[in-house]
Amino acid sequence: MALVLNSFNFYSPPLILPLPPMGTPRSPKFSMTSTLFSNTKAAEKSLGHPPEFNVNKSYPMQLKKVEIFKSMEHWAKNNVLTILKPVEECWQPQDFLPNLTSDGFIEQERARDIPDEYFVALVGDMITEEALPTYQTRINSTKIFHDETGVDYTPWAIWTRAWSAEENRHGDLLNKYLFLSGRVDMKQIEKTTQYLIRSGTVRYATILILRKDLGFGDDPYHMALVLNSFNFYSPPSKRATFISHGNTAKLAMQHGDVKLAQICGIIASDEKRHETAYTKIAEKLFELDPNEMVIAFADMMKRKISMPAHLMYDGHDHNLFDHFAIVASRIGVYTARDYREIVELLVAKWKVEKLTGLTSEGREAQDYVCRLAQRISRLEERAIANAQKAPIIPFSWISGRVV
Repeated sequence: MALVLNSFNFYSPPLILPLPPMGTPRSPKFSMTSTLFSNTKAAEKSLGHPPEFNVNKSYPMQLKKVEIFKSMEHWAKNNVLTILKPVEECWQPQDFLPNLTSDGFIEQERARDIPDEYFVALVGDMITEEALPTYQTRINSTKIFHDETGVDYTPWAIWTRAWSAEENRHGDLLNKYLFLSGRVDMKQIEKTTQYLIRSGTVRYATILILRKDLGFGDDPYHMALVLNSFNFYSPPSKRATFISHGNTAKLAMQHGDVKLAQICGIIASDEKRHETAYTKIAEKLFELDPNEMVIAFADMMKRKISMPAHLMYDGHDHNLFDHFAIVASRIGVYTARDYREIVELLVAKWKVEKLTGLTSEGREAQDYVCRLAQRISRLEERAIANAQKAPIIPFSWISGRVV
């Protein structure tokens, strides 16, 4: 491996030199408002790994769960891989972008009347998509989805690579549109993306979620649920990203940019298709092992898992994700109402209320999950109102203008 990293072969990876300790390139309050990180003192000290936790250490899963995933491989070939599209049938970013060599090329006119707050929400979506490399890394680090050679032919490895390849187009397309719009500060956006990936994103945040002391270990059931996660802009939170991109499409149309509406709409359609796959996986696990899945479901929701987008930082704003989320809620891109509706949808989809044969712990978890949407609804209007009343602040992404 050391020789490969220093390889002279044509198109081999570049020479990799050791990085100095990261120190603290941002505020020590690195968790921002994350409820997970606020309870993890070591994580608040810096972006380095907590001293008591070795990220290279793996924790054993229950053998039963490994066997269940192995037994699902044939099912996955017929029910998950079929959701993927051949490359030649996939849209590409250039399908929605102008020809820069054409006469009279003007792209900025269409974006002229779109408000700044919309661009803040769009940039936040784009940055989350651009952190894709670490999402695949985190998924691939689990024993179930592990792609040992990088070209494994297990259905789980094939899915992860192909899903990542499809997702890669989203950030590319949004990035190019934002550049051509002339309405944003691309350097600040690029810095934010680099900070997000450098800070560890999924590798750091999700590993903390799956820590042994939280009782998760390398549990594939928790991973399956995280992939269907309800948390705002969690990496592969397919339902949330489908809603977010769908709403940005509607708003773009209202502001008169038909092409941007098409861009956000086509990305939303991808997210919807991917959501179908992850929801099916969780649905199958509920069928095969309902007790452990409902316990994992309740455990995840009780811990209020905060995902890697919370680590957004632009070199200036130590609470950037929170401020971005407030703007997104204020203009209706993603709100507490959407969160509650996702909970209701998946509880119904997975028929959680009808699960039988549960242990006492399983029944307790079932009761908690089935009542969760009702609890959220009591806080919903307050959360939406708070976003509307939040003070306006400057965003470096839009050259310091306030929204």
